[in-house]
Amino acid sequence: MTAPLRNDTFLRACLRQATDHTPVWLMRQAGRYLPEYRATRARAGSFMGLATNVDYATEVTLQPLERFPLDAAILFSDILTVPDAMGLGLSFAEGEGPRFASPVRDEAAVAALSVPDLDKLRYVFDAVTSIRRALDGRVPLIGFSGSPWTLACYMVEGGGSDDYRRVKTLMYSRPDLMHRILAVNAEAVTGYLNAQIEAGAQAVMVFDSWGGVLADGAFQAFSLAYTARVLSGLKRSHDGQTIPRIVFTKGGGLWLQEMGQLDCEVLGLDWTVNLGRAREAVGAHKALQGNLDPTVLFAAPEQVRAEARRVLDSFGRPHQGTGQGPTHIFNLGHGINQHTPADNVVALVDEVHAYSRQQRG
Repeated sequence: MTAPLRNDTFLRACLRQATDHTPVWLMRQAGRYLPEYRATRARAGSFMGLATNVDYATEVTLQPLERFPLDAAILFSDILTVPDAMGLGLSFAEGEGPRFASPVRDEAAVAALSVPDLDKLRYVFDAVTSIRRALDGRVPLIGFSGSPWTLACYMVEGGGSDDYRRVKTLMYSRPDLMHRILAVNAEAVTGYLNAQIEAGAQAVMVFDSWGGVLADGAFQAFSLAYTARVLSGLKRSHDGQTIPRIVFTKGGGLWLQEMGQLDCEVLGLDWTVNLGRAREAVGAHKALQGNLDPTVLFAAPEQVRAEARRVLDSFGRPHQGTGQGPTHIFNLGHGINQHTPADNVVALVDEVHAYSRQQRG
């Protein structure tokens, strides 16, 4: 794991240092839009068979890097590994998404909840180490977890949801129980991410995928506060290297100024936010990540390129020279769609690299 990084553009941008181009990686870049991923999953037999096998997880993490000159790799795993390790019984039915056999919906279930033994997640940490070695310094590796609130949504609902009725009802009717769930989750996520860092992750990301479903006030109390608790417990460095921390809240544009106070290096933004206005709201002390609408990738390649330029222009001229200043990491505003044509990803990555170099003049 000691191979020096040959491309540290992503890490430099996370730390608000000048780069010669805007780095780009894509949420869910290792996934179902790639035929080689589908072939590997078929060999694994199931999603969890893929995620819990170190060799398979390593293989699919590296697959997009063989196709596209991306500036970072992200661990192939799932945000629900943590509640699965709590004993909730995670399964993935083909075409139906995740399900928990034992959702957390009453006082007894909440009382029984505890931070899992991290040994139950050893397969994740072993995968991090394996991927880091396989990368051999090509690009940095990002580790990740769901936020305490987002994990709670799945744990209470028992899976995905259209209206979040069960979790919001619990939150409003028994806030004491919800705070208990979130406190356990925050401690678990902190330990989980720190173990990923120790295993070799060079940056970590907290996915608050469902923070945006909350009302103002509830977001601050039940999502933001617990994300902040996680961040406060994370390792700031490992093996002499700073470990950037990224927070992404889908639907979080309303709370940019408050999120700008989080103790992290990077804020991820969805496609509803103008990057220039976000830059003004957050200030110069955070790098920004995002935020192309993933559906753009279904347009013709020339339109994909035009939209990439528009996103880069919306951020404006990035920092150049010595010291620190405003920096941008190009990404999608959410995960890449499974039906995305891979050729359009080629056009996107190529345009981000080429146009961002022109921007620097």
